[in-house]
Amino acid sequence: MPTSNYFPTYYSGHAGEQGLVQDLVDEQIKLFGSDVYYIPKTVLADSTLDEVRYTKYQDQFQIEMLLQNVTGFGDNAEFISKFGLRITDEIIFRVSTRRWDEEVAANNPVLEVASRPNEGDLLYFPLTQDIYEIKFVGKEEPFFQFGKIQFYAITAEIYEVGQDSFDTGIAEIDAVEQLFDNAIKLVMDPGGTGDFTVGEEVVGDEFLAKGTSVISGDAVDSITITDGGLHYNSALPPSVTFTGGGGTGATATATVSSAGLVTSINITAGGSGFTSAPTVTIDYSPKDNRAEVKSWDSSTRELQVINRTGTFTTAEVIKGQTSNAMWSPESFDTLNNSNSNYDQNRAIENDADNIVDWSEGNPFGEFGNFTGSI
Repeated sequence: MPTSNYFPTYYSGHAGEQGLVQDLVDEQIKLFGSDVYYIPKTVLADSTLDEVRYTKYQDQFQIEMLLQNVTGFGDNAEFISKFGLRITDEIIFRVSTRRWDEEVAANNPVLEVASRPNEGDLLYFPLTQDIYEIKFVGKEEPFFQFGKIQFYAITAEIYEVGQDSFDTGIAEIDAVEQLFDNAIKLVMDPGGTGDFTVGEEVVGDEFLAKGTSVISGDAVDSITITDGGLHYNSALPPSVTFTGGGGTGATATATVSSAGLVTSINITAGGSGFTSAPTVTIDYSPKDNRAEVKSWDSSTRELQVINRTGTFTTAEVIKGQTSNAMWSPESFDTLNNSNSNYDQNRAIENDADNIVDWSEGNPFGEFGNFTGSI
């Protein structure tokens, strides 16, 4: 027989009942919960293979959540794997759906699933001063009580730091990358200028286009390309700026070929007041190597960087985008993680080189390595 219209079923409560239960849920979380930071991720992927190069965390939203684990962490907590000791402390939070909409969704963050917390995003719990990665979001607990979901159940584990960038504006969160991200040390050649500042971006000029200017009277007349660079985008040509020379008002635009080379620079305004040829600066190539400064020691010329998007070479000049410091690398080792006392990448690489003879035509077998071989 059909259900009664006068007595709402468990799954189809009216708005008054739904609002009452939601109010009770919100009140309980506010009374017994904690302020937690929700940190959505932004993935920077390779444009060719769509592989993740690294992940950025730039936004944060503070919202109250109720800790469900009142007797300790869940899961196996600590165990020994083939990769060494792993800590997988599991934690479960409950967050109000209404408060989520008010504090997070209303700010339109970039999320894979816009209507709820996302797996893969992070939570910072100030009580334990730990960052947790969301592994699962329970969206139907309890199952449509009075026809509505009042809270999400978020299951998260201790975050394992990778090659990630943190710039949330919360000092204790942003310190994570400085402490734990993979870092390499570059020893710079003597003769550089300026001092790098911690946290600034540094860029190498391996693929940078270069040019020189010529003036006529007191205006810029033409620009000669001395190096066309590499990997520029013809649809988004680099900007061109002028500095020095005593004048102002000179502007120009670059032309990029289908091969990614800067082929010419067209003067759009010669400016005035120039007594000597100004310096021409063409913006960096999208493929130029970039990193973030972790530390700089001017006495030893040692620069430590994190969040690299390429591998620097000893032939290029690295420039600080804030400090304008300019130095060229003398030596570095990408296998040595200077942020860890336990990584043994270089030792493993050296031992492997002693086992495998890379000078042989077939280092993994005997065929073709000597006369009469099988």
